[in-house]
Amino acid sequence: MTQPRHIGYSDELLADGTVHRRYEDGRSEWRRRVAGGLVHWHDNREGVGTDERLGTDLIKRTNADGTVAYGRDIGYGRTVWARGEQVTVNRTAFRGRLGVVLGALGVAGATAVAVSQFPPLDLSADEEEELRRQAQAQQANSSGGDGGSGSSGGGDGGDFSDDDGDGDYAGDWDDSGDSGWDGDDFG
Repeated sequence: MTQPRHIGYSDELLADGTVHRRYEDGRSEWRRRVAGGLVHWHDNREGVGTDERLGTDLIKRTNADGTVAYGRDIGYGRTVWARGEQVTVNRTAFRGRLGVVLGALGVAGATAVAVSQFPPLDLSADEEEELRRQAQAQQANSSGGDGGSGSSGGGDGGDFSDDDGDGDYAGDWDDSGDSGWDGDDFG
């Protein structure tokens, strides 16, 4: 187990359908969903890029300079990045009673990350494509016949699995392309 640096964030849905994400380390991102389930973002430190969900629990972050980082949604609004050095924690996911209960249980604030939870350092184009197919199949299954919103739910990732890491809790900014917000938009 490793002790990563935890960085909390909260999301705010803006009137134009974009999301303003505020990190506890002073960083801010403005995020908008585009076709194909991608989330384009830019931040207050001149960073620009795209987040994409791969499979059920991976997030691919591609920066404008072409560098790629992967994160893994490990549930309860948490996404672990790189080799476990950093975990982003969606504070938006656990407001109200649920947050109090999870905090009391130590679930939302768990600090240790197992090596098995680390995302891959890199993936081949074929591996990424297979994960995209899995994510599309999961979305098709979750939106077919259940009367639900078509949201892909997940863990935290990403802001991705239940939470894409964040938990499908705050609205409906989901993969359906409706510009809604579900608090789970990629880590």
